[in-house]
Amino acid sequence: MKTHFAFALGALLAATTAQASTLVYTPVNPAFGGNPANGIVLLNEAQAENRTRDPNARDPLDPIGGGSGNTALDLFNLALQNAILSRLTAAAVSGIVGPTGELTPGTIETTSFSIVIADIGGGLLQITTTDKLTGDSTTFSITNVIP
Repeated sequence: MKTHFAFALGALLAATTAQASTLVYTPVNPAFGGNPANGIVLLNEAQAENRTRDPNARDPLDPIGGGSGNTALDLFNLALQNAILSRLTAAAVSGIVGPTGELTPGTIETTSFSIVIADIGGGLLQITTTDKLTGDSTTFSITNVIP
């Protein structure tokens, strides 16, 4: 009987020390007042769960495009083309860069492009690249100062 009384007394004391507090809702989504740091986490979760794909989107694992995948030959040809274009660019640049690194005004002609470097004064050079096939051109200005 003493154990029942001790148990009842212990339960009574435990019940009297418990206190209730108000329940406060804090939104998670920043669009509804939640912490802005949660936005990127929620976006990443949504993108990971997204099974819908745009049929016109380019596959990041398919550098040539077309969506049908690439053979080893396609990838080799792409790498070879990029290497040749890089060498041609280096050769063209070597013809317009002076011995101390400054650009030399003049014209460089390739099979497909015409590159005109003109001194427009004030230490500025204007570089115009023209596609000979389409006639499209791009122009930008830079300072001709070597650090």
